[in-house]
Amino acid sequence: MSAFVTEVEFDLPKGYVDPTGSVHRAGVMRLATAADEIYPLKDLRVRNWPAYLIVLLLERVVTKLGSLPEVHAGVIEGLFSEDLAFLQGLYNRINGLSPPVLAVTRPHCGSEHHVEVPLVGG
Repeated sequence: MSAFVTEVEFDLPKGYVDPTGSVHRAGVMRLATAADEIYPLKDLRVRNWPAYLIVLLLERVVTKLGSLPEVHAGVIEGLFSEDLAFLQGLYNRINGLSPPVLAVTRPHCGSEHHVEVPLVGG
C-alpha cells in the first residue's frame, strides 16, 4: 500500500525575486483543506476584490519557496504572472479541481491527442 501524498514539490518557471535580488524557484505546496478555502472568504481584501482570493489560498498552501523563511501574501503578490498562473494550475490539479486530461489516439491517423474530460456535474 502506498503512502498518501499531501505535499508536492515544484519549480517555478521564472522564480520569486526577493528584495536582495535572490531568485527562489523550488518550493512545496500542500493539499488544501476546507479551512484553506473557507477562511479567506471572510477577509476584507477578498470581499472588496474577489480576485485576491488566490493570493490568500496560495499563501496558506505554499509551505516552502527557496530559502525564504515564510511565504506570505506579499511574496505571492510579488510573483511574476507566469509563476502565479503555474501555482494556480498546480493548486487545481493536486486538489482535484481541474478536469482530467486523457491521451487518446486518433484512429484515422494514429496520432496522439490530449482531451479534457469534464468533471461530473461541471
